[in-house]
Amino acid sequence: MYKLSNWLLCLFALAALVACGKDSPATPTPPPPPVIDTSFAKGADVSWITEMEAAGVKFYSSNGTQTEGMALMKSLGINTIRLRVWVNPASPGWNNTADVVAKAVRAKNLGMKLLINFHYSDSWADPGKQTKPAAWAALNFTDLKAALATHTTEVLTALKAAGVTPEWVQVGNETNDGMLWPDGRASTNMNNYAQLVTAGYDAVKAVFANAKVMVHVSNGWDNGLFRWNIGGLVGAGAKFDLIGMSLYPQFVAAGWATANQQCLANMNDMATLYNKEVMVVEVGMPWDDAANCKAFIADLIAKTKSVTGKKGKGVMYWEPQSYGSWKGYTLGAFDNSGKPTVALDAFKN
Repeated sequence: MYKLSNWLLCLFALAALVACGKDSPATPTPPPPPVIDTSFAKGADVSWITEMEAAGVKFYSSNGTQTEGMALMKSLGINTIRLRVWVNPASPGWNNTADVVAKAVRAKNLGMKLLINFHYSDSWADPGKQTKPAAWAALNFTDLKAALATHTTEVLTALKAAGVTPEWVQVGNETNDGMLWPDGRASTNMNNYAQLVTAGYDAVKAVFANAKVMVHVSNGWDNGLFRWNIGGLVGAGAKFDLIGMSLYPQFVAAGWATANQQCLANMNDMATLYNKEVMVVEVGMPWDDAANCKAFIADLIAKTKSVTGKKGKGVMYWEPQSYGSWKGYTLGAFDNSGKPTVALDAFKN
C-alpha cells in the first residue's frame, strides 16, 4: 500500500507538471543575430606598412600582444585595405608594383577587400603637386595617355596573376586640379584631364571588368570644388564609376561636426547631380585626440550610410598604424607604444 501511494503521488505530480506546462507561455524565440553590412567599406590605407616593418616597427593589440599589422586592422573592424601605387619610386621601391602586390596578397589572404590607388607619379601626388614620372616627362599627350594605360594594365595584371581582385581602382590621387601636370591640369585643360581619367578607366576595365573606377578629390566639405571638378569631367565625357573624397577636419575652422555636415551635403549633391556612388577614402585626426576622433569617425560613417539612394559606400582612415616619430606624421590612430587608440573603435560597429 505504501508503494502504491507513492506511485499515485508521483502520477499526480506528473499530471500537475503537464497541466502547468500547458498553461505556461511558450519559451520565447531568441532574436536573430544583427545583420552586418559587409558591403560598406570600413577601410585603412596602410601603404606604409612594409616600409615600417623593414624599419623594425612593431604593432600591438590593446592588451599588448604583438600582432601583424593587417591582421590587427581586421580585428579592429576594418574590412578594406587601400594601397597607393607609384610608377618608378626611388630605391628600395616602396609602393612599386612588387611592393603593392605583396601587400595586396596579404590583404586578400585575410579576406579583406581592396582599393588600388594610382598616383601616376614616382612619388606623392596631391592637390599641390601632380608631377609626371621621370620616364614620362618628355612624352607628347597621346603617348602620355598610352603610358598611363600601360602602367595601369601592368600593375593590375600583376595583381591578377597573384590571385588578387580589387573592388575599386582609383585613377589619380587628390586630383583637385587634374593630374600629370601641365598636360592634364584641369584649370587649363579640362578635356585633357577627362581623357586621362578615361584612359585609366578603359585600362582598368580591360583587366577587371567588375572593378569600380574612382576619381578622388580632397576637401570633401568643398561642394564648389567638386561641382567644378566632377562636373567638368562629366561635361567632358570622362568615364568613371564613383567619387572618392578626403576629409581632414583640421582644415575646417568650425571643427569636425561642421566638416561632416558639409561633407554629407556634398555627398548627397554628387549622388543626385551625377548619379555617382561616393566614398570617403581618407580621414585622420591627431592621435592624441582619440576620443574626438572616434566621435568624428562614428558620425561620418553614419552620415555616409545615410547618403541618398544608398550611394555612400565607405569610410577609410589614412595610415592609422603610423605612430611615434614615423615620417613626422601625427594623424595616425595608434599611441606611442604601438597600440591602437579608441579612435578605431568607431569601425567595430
